[in-house]
Amino acid sequence: MGRSPEQNPSYDKAPQEKSFSVLAVTKAWSGDALALTGGLLGPLAFSPYDLYLLAIIVPALLFAACRNLSIQRAFWRGWLFGLGWFGAGISWVYVAIHDFGYASVPLALLLTASFVAFLSLFPAALVALVTFWFPQENRYKYLLVWPAAWVMIEWFRGWFLTGFPWLNLGYSQIESPLHGLAPILGVYGLSLAAALSAGLLLVVWYKPGRGRFAALSGLGVLWGAAVLLSYVPWTMPVGKPLQTSLIQGNIPQAVKWQPEQVKSTLERYWRLTVKHWESDLIVWPESALTVFYHQVADGYLADLAAEAQAHKTDLLIGLPVFHQETGKYFNGMLSLGSQQAFYYKQHLVPFGEYVPLEEYLRGLIRFFDLPMSSFSAGPQGQPLLQAAGYPVATSICYEDAFGEEIIAALPEANLLVNATNNAWYGDSLAPHQHLQISRMRALETGRDLVRATTNGISAIIDAKGALQATTPQFQTTVLTGSVQPRAGATPYVLWGNGPILGLCLCMLAIGRYAQRSKGN
Repeated sequence: MGRSPEQNPSYDKAPQEKSFSVLAVTKAWSGDALALTGGLLGPLAFSPYDLYLLAIIVPALLFAACRNLSIQRAFWRGWLFGLGWFGAGISWVYVAIHDFGYASVPLALLLTASFVAFLSLFPAALVALVTFWFPQENRYKYLLVWPAAWVMIEWFRGWFLTGFPWLNLGYSQIESPLHGLAPILGVYGLSLAAALSAGLLLVVWYKPGRGRFAALSGLGVLWGAAVLLSYVPWTMPVGKPLQTSLIQGNIPQAVKWQPEQVKSTLERYWRLTVKHWESDLIVWPESALTVFYHQVADGYLADLAAEAQAHKTDLLIGLPVFHQETGKYFNGMLSLGSQQAFYYKQHLVPFGEYVPLEEYLRGLIRFFDLPMSSFSAGPQGQPLLQAAGYPVATSICYEDAFGEEIIAALPEANLLVNATNNAWYGDSLAPHQHLQISRMRALETGRDLVRATTNGISAIIDAKGALQATTPQFQTTVLTGSVQPRAGATPYVLWGNGPILGLCLCMLAIGRYAQRSKGN
């Protein structure tokens, strides 16, 4: 009989590991191919494909491909993984730069490739740091180090240089049994659970006998607990459901900012709105109006407000705002009806809504001169908008990718509202991925969420993150449905990301101690 892994030193150190398993990579090229292939498969775990089990398999492939490597080789494999992951997953950046940023094909390809190459440094750093600090191959590395390090790198990517949390592993689990963990630990908790599941699979593969049984049992406990937690009613209904209409104007991005289009846009949104005065709340998308507030305040908007008041309806309208006294521009949402107030977008998109190092980059290429690319960030702590008698947590487009920012308005807010302009990304993966992100915010906070977009996908999402109704893309339409205001706070609303980050640091510390002790 062969020796067990406990008796075989190669399980711990394995500098010259010999195995014909696809997971025990013995040749540089095969390991590189495995890492790149895993990265390319990763985006299939996210919408619109929703093959959420790949979010467990793909990290396992990466962890396996990075066994017993030099730091340099580990960095390279992590970078290859990132090229696949982001190259396939955020290919829609090219659409925004070329189709609507009017960059040439070579320049758009160069900018997109540069962005992907930069983002790939994050998984490269993940693999290199784990290889440097935790060289031994043992169960502690799979169950503690890899999952915790994965989450810490995701969190850093969501913060560094204003953050880009797109394709965080946890978003892929919105339909999986693991989703019950989201109201407690947020999307990073789901990332940890998925990465831990990947580690458990590797223990099953590499450690036969009792270790394999224990790992399988661990998978059962983790996924079973998540299922049970999904039945917990973290929040409670307040008042009666609200009839809500979401106006999807479907003005093509290529023409919406042209002066000759303004009149047609105003007429379209008015025409679609007046058919739905029976609704308690009507929401227009981000930048639905392509004129400044002060240009239409006394006529168009005053008449609209009067109609809303007469029908006891509240409106939330996306439009740019210019403060003449300060000379600043804001990407805003205006509430009309029972109150008139503004919300100004706080988390702006670099190069889309403002240009970093503007004095050097502005005018360098046409992409840096996009319409409305000189916005200022709104102040922190803005009063919540009121809609249909309830305070709402308002976010504009990209802002709802940051769960830690959304919960700043909770538990005061009874409803979440997101207004988005997805027209920048055409018929790509981006609208589907963004809708998945919005669903996670509803699940984390235990709040219904309404999402009004310029050209789809508009949606009504319940407090469990489930889609109640959606619109087709690239159609002028109105989505009407019922949303339930809710009160109370999920653990994630109360705690934020602190507990999951603290847990990950503890896992890394225990893993480091086990490495130093040469534990198995």
